[in-house]
Amino acid sequence: MDALLTGKAKYSNIFNYPTLTWADIGAIGWLVDGAAIINQVMLQRASYGPYARAMIRICREESFHQRQGFEIMLTLCRGTAEQKAMAQDALNRWWWPSLMMFGPSDKDSPHSSDMAKWRVKRESNDDLRQKFIDRTVPQADFLGITMPDKDLKWNETTQHYEFGEINWDEFHQVISGHGPCNRERLNARIKAHEEGKWVRDAAAAYADKKRKKAA
Repeated sequence: MDALLTGKAKYSNIFNYPTLTWADIGAIGWLVDGAAIINQVMLQRASYGPYARAMIRICREESFHQRQGFEIMLTLCRGTAEQKAMAQDALNRWWWPSLMMFGPSDKDSPHSSDMAKWRVKRESNDDLRQKFIDRTVPQADFLGITMPDKDLKWNETTQHYEFGEINWDEFHQVISGHGPCNRERLNARIKAHEEGKWVRDAAAAYADKKRKKAA
């Protein structure tokens, strides 16, 4: 916790982008939680048992969030022209950050080889990202909205979607603490931690009192 609050620890890039409209709630559920599920389903078979078992419960919850997000997007896309435009705008802003959630390309990922060797990860960043794209593009087609990627196209030979270049400079800026909302989100965490000190103190005092009573 101290490492997070001082800015030393890094956390997911996706938590550093602003939410501007109600449609963002739908896009986050559909895309962000959808990307998380793809990563976490793999981790259910990780070599570290406690982590793997926790992922089973987490995936159930994430699945609910993903379905809820898609339903919000579907409702907007079947609504007025303004509502559909709002859904398209949210997709435009959240698509690329969602692709970055899987981490750097395999050739640039410093920990992937160790994670694979230790069997914590059983699929690579690029493979998981491709799986997410292949699943999500048809869903966007069903919604009637367009992916913000002029290079996106289906490859009949590989049976996968080809996609444009991800802005990795933006990714590294965000995870280094220089994203759109890094400072704002970190300040909110610090404020919550400071204002919650009385709860931690009370819990510690109660535990100490209980321990002394038992002795």
